[in-house]
Amino acid sequence: MTGSAASSQVGAALGAHAFATLGPAGVVAVRQFVAAAVLLPTVRPNLRRFTWAQWWPILLLGLVFATMNLSLYTAIDRIGLGLAVTLEFLGPLAVALAGSRSRLDLLCAAGACVGVYVLVLPGPASDYLGVGLGLLAAACWAAYILLNRLVGTRLPGLQAPAAATLVSTLLSLPVAATLLAQGRLAGTAILYAIGAGILSSVVPYAADLVALRTVPARFFGVFMSIHPVLAALAGLILLGQHLAPHEWLGIAIVVSTNALAVQTASTGKARAAVCGWSNRRSPGLRQRHGRC
Repeated sequence: MTGSAASSQVGAALGAHAFATLGPAGVVAVRQFVAAAVLLPTVRPNLRRFTWAQWWPILLLGLVFATMNLSLYTAIDRIGLGLAVTLEFLGPLAVALAGSRSRLDLLCAAGACVGVYVLVLPGPASDYLGVGLGLLAAACWAAYILLNRLVGTRLPGLQAPAAATLVSTLLSLPVAATLLAQGRLAGTAILYAIGAGILSSVVPYAADLVALRTVPARFFGVFMSIHPVLAALAGLILLGQHLAPHEWLGIAIVVSTNALAVQTASTGKARAAVCGWSNRRSPGLRQRHGRC
């Protein structure tokens, strides 16, 4: 999960170098073609044998791939890598806290909201379109986690992300055709975009699918708090994007809040496992130990 996050943010920073020539939509299109060129020949999904129960989440996942990448890259172009990724992180956080009845989890959610407010500090000069695109990417990331976990149980190996990448590539064809007709798919920009495709698509798609087969979606969501920190560092080192003090403070609040959520999730899971074993072995323990 850590390697996936680092690869994704370095790839996003490389892609940002191509915005001036290709635009965010062009970088996303190249990124999808690179992912398809790597995953499809390697995985060779047998598309004809897919059932509808396998196809419908793949189609949705392909749409989520395209929408998530386009909204995030456009947000990066408008408000910077660190801020855009921190807003996008609200998606995994929502997955992590969805359905929780714990007061501590609700407090964590409130803390994350405070952190995002401090990060953005809304005002007349705020780029609300960029913020809105970051929030759209957040919704897509939440859907990505849930759909990836679903297709991971219905298809073996990497067949699901490979097929979903094919879907997102087809959606990107009009953009690629336009850039090709304008002669913009050349030079250094295309190399940056290809690097973004490998680091931000191929590596994370594969790594996340493998991780979500063994890691609960809730824990995966809270662990993704590492993304804003890595994004801020990638933006600083690779793009020269210096964050204001309130932006660093906002990121620190969000990350600290979710570190607490991770600890709570881990403790709760361990306690549930111990209590479940104890109750099966000796039902009377439930009466003697109230927490079980």
